[in-house]
Amino acid sequence: LTVLAQVGTWHCRRGLRGAGRSLCRAEGLRALWKGNLTACLRLFPYSALQLAASRRLVILFTDELGHISHWRAIMAGSLAGMVATIVTYPTDVIKTRLIVQNRLEPSYEGILHAFYKIYHQEGLLALYRGVSPAILGAIPFSAGSFFVYINLDKIWREPIVHFTPLQNFINGCVAAGVAQTLSFPFETVKRKMQAQSPWLPHYGAVDVHFTGMADCFRQTVKSKGVLGLWSGLTPSLLKIVPYFGVMFCTFEFCKRVCLYRNGYIQSPLNYKLTPGVDQSLRPQELRELKLLRRENLESRKSTLEN
Repeated sequence: LTVLAQVGTWHCRRGLRGAGRSLCRAEGLRALWKGNLTACLRLFPYSALQLAASRRLVILFTDELGHISHWRAIMAGSLAGMVATIVTYPTDVIKTRLIVQNRLEPSYEGILHAFYKIYHQEGLLALYRGVSPAILGAIPFSAGSFFVYINLDKIWREPIVHFTPLQNFINGCVAAGVAQTLSFPFETVKRKMQAQSPWLPHYGAVDVHFTGMADCFRQTVKSKGVLGLWSGLTPSLLKIVPYFGVMFCTFEFCKRVCLYRNGYIQSPLNYKLTPGVDQSLRPQELRELKLLRRENLESRKSTLEN
């Protein structure tokens, strides 16, 4: 429903609820899952590329002491996301085309057929149509996430290390809501550019006609007003906000488990520091120090026994 609202198909003239009813009446209940297989298949290479690029960039942005600032960490994550987006972008175009088309009278019979047909009819660049707003949209998304993150202690009036799982869940939801709202106009323009094609019925069912990214912004505002750039925001937030909330909460818990297993904190349930442990040491250095202390202790015991 988010994609249909962004593209501006006829289903969405009566709002979100009306769009769902119109789509189900016209194409059946299965129409709500159009493009889902493509999205699932895209997830694997996207996640792998993002993780690999993120590791490289984190190493690149880490200083000589092994520290990395929050801003640099977010920048590393954003750049990694851009790399993954560019490499896997053709699958995103195909997903949009499969969602927008009529399931009962399809222009594309599946993922491979869509890839083949788009490539041969429209050329290779058609598979990257809309990549510019996709990349530009990462800037306000990252800025929004960073703004929320650095102000969390002010919002809750306590240090970040004291946050409960519920607070971390709420933090993730708020960060996702702010970031998605700021970057959504670029997402809307991207979807319109992906869907528009002279080879499809009604030019891909896009509600405005345009010649490029800037013209798409202009025509959308001219036709539907400024708020037209946020069409489909509600279903998008209903999906992404709880997702980021769970992810944020899970990340913080996993971080505590890792700190606990490496001996930095006393329990994975809180951030109470382990007494006598130098928090500036890396995990490997801390393990070596523990091993050295154990060897010294055993050496003293054997000396006393002798």
